[in-house]
Amino acid sequence: MTEGDTNLPTIERKLGLQIWGIETKRTPRGSAVDLHYWLGRDSSQDEQGAAAVYVTQLDAALGGSPVQHREVQGHESETFQSYFRHGIIYKKGGVASGFKHVETNMYNIKRLLHVKGKKHVSATEVALSWDSFNKGDVFLLDLGKVLIQWNGPSCSIAEKSRGLALARSIRDSERGGRAQIGIIDNERDCPDLMQIMRMVLGERRGELRDAVPDTKADELQKANVRLYHVYEKDNDLVVQEIATRPLTQDLLQHEDCYILDQGGFKIYVWRGKASSPEEKKAAFTRAVGFIQAKGYPSSTNVEVINDGAESAMFKQLFQRWTEKNETQGLGKVYTTGKIAKVEQVKFDTTQLHARPELAAEQRMVDDASGEIEVWRIEDLQMQPVNPKTYGQFYGGDCYLVLYTYLRSGRPHYVLYMWQGRHASVDEITACALNAIELDKKHGDEAVQVRVTMGKEPRHFLAIFKGRLVIYEGGTSRAQKSSPEPAIRLFQVRGTDEVNTKATEVPARASSLNSNDVFLLTTSQVCYLWCGKGCSGDEREMAKMVADIVSRRDKHTILEGQEPAEFWEALGGRAPYASEKRFQEQITHYQPRLFECSNQTGRFIMTEVVGFCQEDLDEDDVMLLDTWEEIFLWVGKASNAQERNEAIASAKEYLKTHPAGRDLATPIILVKQGYEPLNFTGWFNAWDPYKWSDGKSYEEMKNSLGDALAISEIKVDLNNLTLNKRTLSTTNLAGSGTANSSSEYKSHFSHSDSNSHSSNSHSSNSHSSPATVPNGEGIYSREVLMHRTVDELPEGVDPTKKECYLSDADFHDIFGKSKDEFYQMPKWKQQNEKKQFGLF
Repeated sequence: MTEGDTNLPTIERKLGLQIWGIETKRTPRGSAVDLHYWLGRDSSQDEQGAAAVYVTQLDAALGGSPVQHREVQGHESETFQSYFRHGIIYKKGGVASGFKHVETNMYNIKRLLHVKGKKHVSATEVALSWDSFNKGDVFLLDLGKVLIQWNGPSCSIAEKSRGLALARSIRDSERGGRAQIGIIDNERDCPDLMQIMRMVLGERRGELRDAVPDTKADELQKANVRLYHVYEKDNDLVVQEIATRPLTQDLLQHEDCYILDQGGFKIYVWRGKASSPEEKKAAFTRAVGFIQAKGYPSSTNVEVINDGAESAMFKQLFQRWTEKNETQGLGKVYTTGKIAKVEQVKFDTTQLHARPELAAEQRMVDDASGEIEVWRIEDLQMQPVNPKTYGQFYGGDCYLVLYTYLRSGRPHYVLYMWQGRHASVDEITACALNAIELDKKHGDEAVQVRVTMGKEPRHFLAIFKGRLVIYEGGTSRAQKSSPEPAIRLFQVRGTDEVNTKATEVPARASSLNSNDVFLLTTSQVCYLWCGKGCSGDEREMAKMVADIVSRRDKHTILEGQEPAEFWEALGGRAPYASEKRFQEQITHYQPRLFECSNQTGRFIMTEVVGFCQEDLDEDDVMLLDTWEEIFLWVGKASNAQERNEAIASAKEYLKTHPAGRDLATPIILVKQGYEPLNFTGWFNAWDPYKWSDGKSYEEMKNSLGDALAISEIKVDLNNLTLNKRTLSTTNLAGSGTANSSSEYKSHFSHSDSNSHSSNSHSSNSHSSPATVPNGEGIYSREVLMHRTVDELPEGVDPTKKECYLSDADFHDIFGKSKDEFYQMPKWKQQNEKKQFGLF
């Protein structure tokens, strides 16, 4: 095949994922917006070159719009891994083995899979030997009819769960549901399964190897971004460094191509619209040459992106990014206006519960109608604040604000930790410690929000009903260390009780701004200075605030009509902001979810692309970045170290972010099971009952099938036959099959169907999987689970298999009664039926 070959079939743009295996003379059959080419570890140079050429052709056929990705086995990008939620299996060999048609009833298999990863699972086929094992990973021995999952003693629950999900996926998709899964969590408790493993792998000699830590780039490494101008001069490739972090978009010129090096973690190639076709075609070649010149591993990820079609991950590496519609900075849209001001968006708060996505967009937990309690940190202890002064915060203090609201008839809590700019380190520490104690008093259910002075989130403004005043310094304590200033200036921004805040600024003329209303307080009078750009609503809110900051007479003055006394109080006239500039509006920002880890002493984050609620594992600490706020979701089973370091991890994330993030961004601590609407609204189809109805690892293990029904198993492995009776309940479980092969047979011990001796399994769940009903319209689970329409008993409705289960079997499988099951939403019924092979 040559680069000139363009024998491509019709390429259609359609939703979803299309996959092609690439060999030297094979032609792809389509494309997608994200175009990946994957290089196997043992692929030849010819095959790799062919893949790159095909990608170039596909890109041209689609008008140069796809984002192109170079993926290397074992080092795939997070975007690539997100397509395969059950995991990626690496098969040995080339096209003949790796890309052949999968038979769903193929049992002549003997392989060992090394399973790694928590969020992104990969399974590599390794040698059938104990030498392949280690203490920290999951290994899956696949014998066709039997899948044995061996969990290393250092495995986490999440790793075991992901391994089990992969085993079930193999069973259901490759074996048509006709395979049994055995799980070894502790070798001493599983002698029967261990004997099967020894028959396949031989006797184990010596100790297993310790767990091998994953080699992942930490956030400090990822933050080391450098931009290079790449061009050819006299047939030589010239790579010229032009900028380091923080990068700005104006560095990218449309006539050129650039390489962005993210600390060797990932290489981006940006192709300008006006760059030559030759330069565009050479993108991957230049990237590979750059990797070699830098001495980076050959597995380094490469992403080729086009001018005007940049990926979200590329944009977030820049301090500011402007689109055609004048978007400036991630999460903000700027439109031209007469005077600089923040447009206050009004919305119907009654829709928050019905539309959680609105709560997320508006950063509102509820309609702010709940109850408030406020404490000031004094002598490192909590001191109640007089309710008459609620809403007044001094920069020399730290405060705790407990907000209580009702949801579904029960109280929920948000605990704000407000940190004054001039508060001492001891007070800030005491604030955090007292917050923990206050949270414990409320059942560890509170959502904790760290608020830095001047960066108050929207809901914080709303709960004070337009009476929020931020004093630059001083304290609200009874005994103040210094007298209050005789002259103070406050900038008031907001149009209603939900979005108004008054902030003290330096009392000089240069602090004024024609966009807003300012309050100037003196010992004789309080001036309401109204800038030319302020609205009537803003003036009305300023009048309410004026009564809080001053008891003196109020004088309203318009910009340009100030008396001499006004300028005298400010120390004389001076230039201030009054010219035209952009108007800021908050727009939709693509949120990003990360798994946080600090266990190795290095701060490592793994992004979950295309995230959903299922990605929140009980033993994880997850970070959700919505740009305006950072959420930390803490799972119930997360380890103490990661829980204790969660806030520090969020601060480290902001500090190392390539875009140079604001370190005062609010950090919100959310606990599993007590998620507020402004968190759940970022997830599609959030299920509030997941944490109560969801299956734990142990429950998933026990729900694999009826292990008591099995009393004898025979496995023909290299003419060796194992006969064992009465396997333990928790060791081997499966779906059962009515047509077992000679290589693997399950024998079910049962008496005559009409006799019920105490020594036989007489209950419905333990009967033979024959097609004889156990009662009127009732069949055993083995007859119904994982069965095609043709395999079901005559008269059974395939859309209602669960109806034919006995009440005992039904409750054992679903964990609830039939009445409870049919009261659930239809979609949830279908999901559970799929999960247990009854769909």
